[in-house]
Amino acid sequence: MTSDAMTWTSDDLPDFTGRTVIVTGANSGLGLVAAREFARVGAHVVLAVRDTTKGEKAAASLSGHTDVRRLDLADLSSIRDFARDWSGDIAVLANNAGVMNVPESRTADGFEMQVGTNHLGHFALTNLLLPHVTDRVVTMSSMMHRSGRIDLADLNWERRGYNRATAYGQSKLANLLFSLELQRKLTAAGSTVRSMAAHPGYAATNLQTRTGNPVFDWGGRIGNKVIAQSAEAGTWPMLFAASQDLPGGSYVGPDGLNEMRGHPALAGRTARASDLDVATKLWDLSAELTGVSFAL
Repeated sequence: MTSDAMTWTSDDLPDFTGRTVIVTGANSGLGLVAAREFARVGAHVVLAVRDTTKGEKAAASLSGHTDVRRLDLADLSSIRDFARDWSGDIAVLANNAGVMNVPESRTADGFEMQVGTNHLGHFALTNLLLPHVTDRVVTMSSMMHRSGRIDLADLNWERRGYNRATAYGQSKLANLLFSLELQRKLTAAGSTVRSMAAHPGYAATNLQTRTGNPVFDWGGRIGNKVIAQSAEAGTWPMLFAASQDLPGGSYVGPDGLNEMRGHPALAGRTARASDLDVATKLWDLSAELTGVSFAL
């Protein structure tokens, strides 16, 4: 990376005039900041949100050309409706939405909520929209992928005793393996579309305070005030991955100590996050569970 890249911020985001960007979970947190920044540089930004009332309120706070569409990543029928109703090119699909450390619960299709929303929902959405994507897909992971392990025999926690933190780590590792396998498939298909991944470090958002556990929520509030960087800085890796000339399969995060904060730079992967065999098996399992296959 050049010295300029090492001090990159959202102020360096290039012009997106005439380009469409979809941001999932764009009504708050990192998604809202990303939507604001893409709109600021001329993009037509689609806020893909579960609650369109909140989405409209968020869109009203933005300048530029925006659109709000309903998308519930915990419901495959909602994902299919969103994709079926789509027309036109998508320059960037930003797979940002997610849930973290929530109590054990199930999606509309019976998936464990965290892997169902964070991974399987975005897996289905990406493949259904892929024929429209012209530039890249950016999938948000987390530092917590380092604690993750993929249990292919029990991805949806139907046999194991449930652990919300372990489930979250699995879902974030799944995001990285999905991004890796997507790039492999795109390359094999001769596509110029790039699959990228990013993580925000420790960024202050409401994700850490909506766990359904008062102790976890309290800890999240303290961490957000004492340790975390701003949500604005937390979006830099996503924006960098969406706009800079990086190789497909790149993973971007903050460049500071333990990748918790700082300017965007290439991030480190665990060995489990680079396991091509598990990535392929996870892809096949995800396709079987969602009924959605690689679109190209």
